[in-house]
Amino acid sequence: MHTPLPNMKSKTIAFIKELLTFAAISLIIVIPVRIFIAQPFIVSGESMYPTFETGQYLIVDQLSYRFNDPQRGDVVIFNYPKNPSKFFIKRVIGLPGETVVVDGTSVYITKTDGEEILLKEPYIAMQKESDIKTTLEDDEYFVMGDNRLASLDSRVWGPLEEKFIVGKAYIRLLPFDKMTFFPGNKE
Repeated sequence: MHTPLPNMKSKTIAFIKELLTFAAISLIIVIPVRIFIAQPFIVSGESMYPTFETGQYLIVDQLSYRFNDPQRGDVVIFNYPKNPSKFFIKRVIGLPGETVVVDGTSVYITKTDGEEILLKEPYIAMQKESDIKTTLEDDEYFVMGDNRLASLDSRVWGPLEEKFIVGKAYIRLLPFDKMTFFPGNKE
């Protein structure tokens, strides 16, 4: 006489236990990585064109800015200050304590040591004339899109407080033919 049922039942229970153990270990690893180290971001809109295009898939480095401050030229992802449930992607133009002057299509920076520079922006394809002067507080950044014609940025809603910065663009994964580390850092 053949009795396969008890053996089959114990194999099924063992399989379910292994599956639950694997799922638990995966969650223990994935959730902290997703919350504290890196997260996905899909570009939406034309504000960073031609550097980034709608539909490009990025991995955002959330760890670096815990140890170092954002630098001029970094491409950052942040919560939009007027609606923190939305995420934006822009380029850092002005740093804390600096004065930023946008005069027509030229951007001038007065650094904290008093040195004045004309910002060289090789990544700009489409300009828009603006006239703005703002001095940043110790926790503020001035951010702008690379496509100045289609960018809702610090020229419109003011400086970006550091607390809203999520991280910087670390990897462009999609499309595969444009896969790069630190996309947008070509200056």
